[in-house]
Amino acid sequence: MIVFTIIFSKLAKLPSDGNAPYAIMVYAGMLPWQFFSTGLSESSSSLISNSNLISKIYFPRLIVPASAVITSFADFLITFVLLLGMMAWYQFWPDWRVLTLPLFMVLAFGAAMGLGLWLSALNVKYRDFRYIVPFIVQFGLYISPVGFSSSIVPAKWQLLYSLNPMVGVIDGFRWSLLRGEAPLDLRVVLMSCGLVVLLLVSGTWYFRRTEKTFADVI
Repeated sequence: MIVFTIIFSKLAKLPSDGNAPYAIMVYAGMLPWQFFSTGLSESSSSLISNSNLISKIYFPRLIVPASAVITSFADFLITFVLLLGMMAWYQFWPDWRVLTLPLFMVLAFGAAMGLGLWLSALNVKYRDFRYIVPFIVQFGLYISPVGFSSSIVPAKWQLLYSLNPMVGVIDGFRWSLLRGEAPLDLRVVLMSCGLVVLLLVSGTWYFRRTEKTFADVI
């Protein structure tokens, strides 16, 4: 948060969302991203990490990546407490919009779960996928509006930029936590919802299609 605030606010002179302090704006974007990246990283390697259990006992394999994403929610709660401390420091509290935060939390969970199902299943069959996950997480950090506001993206690139499902999630987090100071495009949120549903459905389909071979291949 400190690095992003110094680089984008002090050096690049990028604007914050409305009257919200830049540090809080950055932190509100880091909350869903940290949850997504941690859940994705843990779920993608969850089957390999529990190979002994999977090869000996039969149980619904879907539980393994799902539990990895759920566990990362504990990290989210810790960082959320730190955000409350920052808001107290800046005397900047959310309003009624914070009630919509669980909806965007569900979207973040769905994105991590859907992509995690794909990568966890592919990681069993193709072990080199474990080297791709850190690249996806690192690359996704810089193409997501974590350190800056989505409002600085030119209008002609907004549609293409919205193909990243985390854009709608991060914008929604900021809108709900920053008293509506952050812009929220309903079309972007709906596109994120559609992409998350697509990831969940396709990820579940591929995972269930290949899970019968996990015990033999792993």
